[in-house]
Formats: sequence, C-alpha cells, structure tokens
Amino acid sequence: MPRVLVVDDDPQVRNLLCEALPLQWQPVTVLTASDGDEALQVFSAQQPDVVLLDIELPDRSGFEILREIRQVSDVPVLMLTRRSAEHDEVRALHLGADDYVVKSKGVGLLMAHMRAVLRRAQGSPRQRGGSDLKIGPLSISLDPKQLAIHGHPVHVTSVELRILHLLASNAGHVVTYETLLTRIWGPDSYRTVEHLRVCVSRLPSKIVQAGGPRCIESVRGFGYRLVRPSAAHQR
Repeated sequence: MPRVLVVDDDPQVRNLLCEALPLQWQPVTVLTASDGDEALQVFSAQQPDVVLLDIELPDRSGFEILREIRQVSDVPVLMLTRRSAEHDEVRALHLGADDYVVKSKGVGLLMAHMRAVLRRAQGSPRQRGGSDLKIGPLSISLDPKQLAIHGHPVHVTSVELRILHLLASNAGHVVTYETLLTRIWGPDSYRTVEHLRVCVSRLPSKIVQAGGPRCIESVRGFGYRLVRPSAAHQR
C-alpha cells in the first residue's frame, strides 16, 4: 500500500488531502506533519513513497526540508505552494524536487502530478529490464537507481539520473529538448526547455568532481549530447 506524507501547516489542507486522496487512489495511507521537524521525524520512521511538501512552514522552509530529504533519499517530492513564482520553482528543481504544484489548481491535478512522478520513479517492467549502462568510467543503473564513477557512488537526483541515462543510451548523438521533456516528464507535462536546463545544469560538475570526464555537451537551440569518454578526454 503506497504511503503519502503530506507536510502542511494548514489543518484544512491536511484534512482535505486525508479525505480526498483515499477517494481518488485506493489503497493508500496518508501520513501528515504540520511543520518541518515533524515532517523529518515521520519521514524517517515511516519511509513514505511520495512526499507532498509545502514551501511555507512555520519553523523551517520546505526548501530546507527538501534539502535534508535529498541527502538520504530519492523519494519523489512534490512541492506545494499557494503562489506561482518562477524563482521558487527553479529553486525547488535545483534542490531535487520532482514536481511543483500550486494548491489552487485542485486535488485532481495534484493526483495526476503525483501519479506521474511515481510512474517515473518506479518505471515500467520494460524500463527496468536492461537498465544498466556503462560508458567509460560511468556506470548508470535505474534499478536500483545509482550512478557510479570509477566504481564510487555519486549522489544525483532521480531526475538527473534519468536524464543522464537517456543521454548515455544515445551516447554520441544529440537528444532533442522535445525528446528529453517527453521521456522525463511525459507528453502532457507543462515543463519547458528552461526547466530542463535547470535540471541538467548541475550534472557536468557532479561528474567532473567525482573524477569523471566533462562529457555532456549543450547543442544550442536543439538539445544535449553525451560525448563518449574517449572523445571527452581529448577536450
């Protein structure tokens, strides 16, 4: 039975989701927390399958809680907010959020976003099979989700790992923005090229800092390409 952790200081929001989620998604267990400290305690004890995390909490910001979650887990996290602010969304993506939903959009849309991130996190049986890739010193696996360079694990978010896996699956070839957006977030996602750039931006430095090659190229106006390490080392 999937477990959803709802973190929000507004009791009306918590109560609404506790009632609405089981009606639209059965079976499901809804866990709640009203502030950041309680959220981390429940997260550690219950290990939920997805987290709905309010940005504005009374004790600590949702961004801070997201950062702490990402230090120990790649569980799907959807940030909840009362307002639509691009800088907040960009910050959430930089910190490893899987999605960003404005509360006023309603429970139906929230459910659609939540199911989408769970599908991407879990993957279909076909996606899970044969998911391991080795490109030079990079070893990429989607099941379990892991990136290793020269045999040493490297922390990346689940979205970053899926992007890297898709680029590595097409090593030497440009993967278009459209293909990346569709494969990572689905054909009906509202994500834009700018969202994609945010998610890709930290990958090259993470790989290089771990001793790997500078192997991700941006092809302006078109997409990204993973350069085979033999070519990358000549640069």
